[in-house]
Amino acid sequence: MKLLSWNVNGFRAVLRKGFTEIVKAYQPDILGIQETKVRPEQLEQVQHHIPEYENYFFSAERPGYSGVAVYTKPRPLKVLRGFPSGWKDDEGRVLMLEYETFIFFNIYFPNGQKDDNRLQYKLDFYDFSLEYFDRLRKESGKGLVICGDYNTAHHPVDLARPKENERTSGFLPVERAWMDKFEAHGYIDTFRHFHPDAKDRYSWWSYRTRARDKNVGWRIDYFYVSPELVPYLRDADILDTVMGSDHCPVSLELEIPE
Repeated sequence: MKLLSWNVNGFRAVLRKGFTEIVKAYQPDILGIQETKVRPEQLEQVQHHIPEYENYFFSAERPGYSGVAVYTKPRPLKVLRGFPSGWKDDEGRVLMLEYETFIFFNIYFPNGQKDDNRLQYKLDFYDFSLEYFDRLRKESGKGLVICGDYNTAHHPVDLARPKENERTSGFLPVERAWMDKFEAHGYIDTFRHFHPDAKDRYSWWSYRTRARDKNVGWRIDYFYVSPELVPYLRDADILDTVMGSDHCPVSLELEIPE
């Protein structure tokens, strides 16, 4: 089973940049996209259906902001937009699809760069998410796949200029400490699982400085899995030749018995 995750930085924009052709070329079984910036009524105005796929969108209440979507070939047992309780997801950040053998999360984690209040919102979102993931694993008995734009580079190797960004949200010690905590709970960074020593591999580059041309990037897009799924991991990668956004897709391959 092939899975992709991609922050498209505007769904309507990426449709004009070959999104449908990219999906058809890679043929993911499940594709999670983030930062769709599209409202339901706007979807009616664009051709967003792709043969063989069901699609599910969850939009922010604020127009032109955030939003997530999933394209899936296998039909899910259940689809949940936002967390079921305890967190009002009016920013359209969480889509959960439950399948027979695992639960798939597509999440656009908050960015904390605006101000201290926004940074705290991001940290609170992180903590609530982790508590929910742990509880859901116990209640469902299923493994979790948690993909998306986490908006944090975990280690110095995960961004081109770590020293210059030590005081920048996205590489702050408190954000990285949560990533440590996340992994301490058993969740696996699948790219590092297969490529522990890889350098200069990034998933986001700033538009403002033509950073992609120089590969001055950050690795902030991930596929994490809970430990139950580790035996079924087959590959994970960063598709850094795919254009269309300031992010590129990241991939995961699983071989889960029927």
